[in-house]
Amino acid sequence: MKKTKTCFVIMGYGVKTNFDTGRDLDLDKTYKNIIKPAAEAAGLECKRADEIKHSGIIDVPMYRELINADVVIADLSTSNSNAFYELGVRHALRPQTTIAIAENNLKPPFDVNHTVIHKYEHLGTDIGYSEVLRFKKELTETIEEVLKTQDIDSPVYTYLNNLKPPILESVEDNKAAINNKESNKTLSEIIEKAIKHMNEDEFTEAKTMFKYANEIDPNNEYILQKLTLATYKSKSPTHVKALNSALEIMDLLNFETTNNPETLGLAGAIYKRLWEELKDEKYLEKSILYYEKGFYIKNDYYNGINLAYLYNVKSNIQHGDEAIADKILAKRIRKKVIKICEKLYEEDSFKDRSDKYWILATLEEAYFGIGDSKNYKYYKEQSKSLVSDNWERETTDTQILKLNELLIN
Repeated sequence: MKKTKTCFVIMGYGVKTNFDTGRDLDLDKTYKNIIKPAAEAAGLECKRADEIKHSGIIDVPMYRELINADVVIADLSTSNSNAFYELGVRHALRPQTTIAIAENNLKPPFDVNHTVIHKYEHLGTDIGYSEVLRFKKELTETIEEVLKTQDIDSPVYTYLNNLKPPILESVEDNKAAINNKESNKTLSEIIEKAIKHMNEDEFTEAKTMFKYANEIDPNNEYILQKLTLATYKSKSPTHVKALNSALEIMDLLNFETTNNPETLGLAGAIYKRLWEELKDEKYLEKSILYYEKGFYIKNDYYNGINLAYLYNVKSNIQHGDEAIADKILAKRIRKKVIKICEKLYEEDSFKDRSDKYWILATLEEAYFGIGDSKNYKYYKEQSKSLVSDNWERETTDTQILKLNELLIN
């Protein structure tokens, strides 16, 4: 029986931030809608590191795939340093059948300028249907071509033309099984189960699953961010203890110095809740600091709408000119947020976005905050038509109730 050729995909997973553009890119959409179907259409068995079943950390099977896979596809979108590193490892190990791709706003570093990078259009967290069809076809044809021609595409073997590729004689998997009922699952399955728990408001269960995912892939930014979120939302054993535990996880993300807007937003959320629980102004100031930094780096609606709310909170504990200035600043930020969200709402691709609810809910809150009752009611109706009864809607309703109390004081 003829052995099926394999394709290994180098890329991050989950939502990653492109710091050049400030956009969030959902790399799972790229993988599941484009890369994997394209490889399978070319007759290859396709997998990403999070789809490999193994009992230890992710590094051993990842390196094995980098040398053994018949084709490697490296998605360099968001200038992912791990992806660049793994591409370099592949180029050192194999002279051919390596394909680099990236979303079209990537600015590749100098050392990658001599590598052909196939570009696709990413809308942000989602990809348009027509672009999926176009690039999937292009990628399938590229795979078939590199397998057929076997041309050297590694710059290492191009410039060191007497270099011989290494031969891996044997590989022993790490057989030390983890004492966990989930140990026979792939990382992708574990993350998927954790997210399902999150969506069903089962935060303690989600925290357990993300902790296990972190054991497999330590220090993965996406997993640590999700673990932080599940931890503070679990409110276990108490709300304050859960928030402090979340801060300990955040230390692994270097949240005090990072420019990652997602991490900054999480820090802002944790300190906001510590302020609400303990009424210590140092927590309020820290929350404003992180939300403000995230907003001005990314110009995004999430950090912006929370920053506006906190300036109203601050206004209510200030006096005189300081209180007036904070209230005016809150209104100005909401107007900026409205422009950001309405631009997204008016785009043709809005219906395909995975964050439709949060865009509408943010418009709902922003218009409420500036006293525009007509638009507030319109966007409330729109947002409730998408989500009516879960933690997302509860979060919006609670926030607007708190905002109302601040505005009438």
